[in-house]
Amino acid sequence: MDAAAHNEAWADALVAELAAAGVGAVCVSPGSRSTPLTMAFARNEDVTVYSHLDERSAAYFALGRARRTGEVTPLVCTSGTAAANFHPAVIEASQARVPLLLLTADRPPELRDSGANQTVDQEKLYGDAVRWYAALPEPRAEGRTLRSLRTTAARALTEATGAPAGPVHLNCPFRKRLEPPEGTEDEKRGTSAADSPHVRTTAGTPTVVADFAEATGFPVLADPLSGVRYGPHVAAAPVVGGYDAFLTERVTADWPAPGLVVRFGASPTSKPLRKYLARTDARQLVVDPAGGWREAEFVASDLVVADPERLLGRLADRVDSPVDLAWRDRFEDAEDRYWERVAEARGERRFEGDVLATVVEDAPDPATLFVSNSMPVRDLDRFGAPRAADLAVLGNRGASGIDGIVSTALGAGSATDDPLVLVTGDLAFYHDMNGLLAVGRCGIDATVVVINNDGGGIFHMLPVEDFDPPFTEQFKTPHGLDFAPAADLYGLEFARVRDREAFRETYRASLSSDGTQVVEVPFDAERSHREREAVGEAVADALSD
Repeated sequence: MDAAAHNEAWADALVAELAAAGVGAVCVSPGSRSTPLTMAFARNEDVTVYSHLDERSAAYFALGRARRTGEVTPLVCTSGTAAANFHPAVIEASQARVPLLLLTADRPPELRDSGANQTVDQEKLYGDAVRWYAALPEPRAEGRTLRSLRTTAARALTEATGAPAGPVHLNCPFRKRLEPPEGTEDEKRGTSAADSPHVRTTAGTPTVVADFAEATGFPVLADPLSGVRYGPHVAAAPVVGGYDAFLTERVTADWPAPGLVVRFGASPTSKPLRKYLARTDARQLVVDPAGGWREAEFVASDLVVADPERLLGRLADRVDSPVDLAWRDRFEDAEDRYWERVAEARGERRFEGDVLATVVEDAPDPATLFVSNSMPVRDLDRFGAPRAADLAVLGNRGASGIDGIVSTALGAGSATDDPLVLVTGDLAFYHDMNGLLAVGRCGIDATVVVINNDGGGIFHMLPVEDFDPPFTEQFKTPHGLDFAPAADLYGLEFARVRDREAFRETYRASLSSDGTQVVEVPFDAERSHREREAVGEAVADALSD
């Protein structure tokens, strides 16, 4: 057999194992050295291929799809800087515990460190950001080699979806000729996965528990990205969403300290919540199935290595009666009074948080909502009220960057038939405009809300705002871009609205329409931040009386 035949058989075996293990989609970027993998995926009828011209967007798209499903969407690219463009998404996947499988094509060993074109050192390219790395041997269509390959593929999926989940990197060398043997492609087109995987991995199944808070009487302070702030359970459970505004020293100075805090998941988005927890002398349990340290204030007293849902279920079964409900009542009273003040402020003021409040209120049930970093996720935290609706609310809070936001959202949307809403700031939208190409290429409908304050508002929250220069030019960085032509470039509908009712009407119209619409809402960043501060002061005044 020549190199082409070995490459073809080897790639078919790898793809067949992935498909047999349940992989249903792959993101592929064009390239020469990755030809065997690309063609193997293309001819496997059990795997949907999403084609992306830009490796960076491809990686974030796969990240979004995996974040929405919890399952691996592999990535395929050619050698050289193509693989390097996966790196930002790899970092986010590692920090956020999202499973990814990177299949990077490479030159054969003798061409490495030789000056050969498009050859870079891809060995352990992503460092310790991956859960596992393997340099695959050169393709050989031999029984033991193929069994080893299929075992490696099964192990890669297990490592990617383990505890903690995250990215896995397989570096795949191919020797020319890269195309399949002549005359075989038509014969092999339409192949499917094997009946069963070569290696089967069995994982435990968590028990779903929804009544822990009701059994204990504990209030639930739910981050908007936790999966707990929204859902049918909100109708009965004491879910609190306004804590970012009222857990300040001014409001809580006279509150008794909690005796026990039980924490699940990543560090909260809310700085006031983090600081409130740091001020208490309560026993604080951080529950993490992987035994990771996810508590940057360093005030946790116990690390509990356990599956959160199973732990909550067992604890709920052992509680005879709720604790003193006065503690929960205090939070629920503050919550009610907070949302009353927010409703008043929304009727009197124009600020960016009102957009996030409207997005949550009017989102379909069910829906997928993806929110950008910087101010949108913070405004969602403060103004997105808990709701008894099936909203899958997602964001890239692993490394909290503004890169790849559009692509990640579209990847999440590709995994479900639920309506997709993306809320992004103007800088994040600009940073990943090329990700919009996936709308047409991958067949995704979305409502894209762009909060445009011409350069972002996050730095208005920091002391550097008082130093101008260099604040305006070096931190706020106004760009003056008109995004309407960008929508035209990618064949999307575009609307620019300024007042609250116009936004609500346009937003609702988009949700009920086919295709993808970009809805831009302009704001003055400084004025919006001052309004945000005024809302916070009004809440503090009301709750500290």
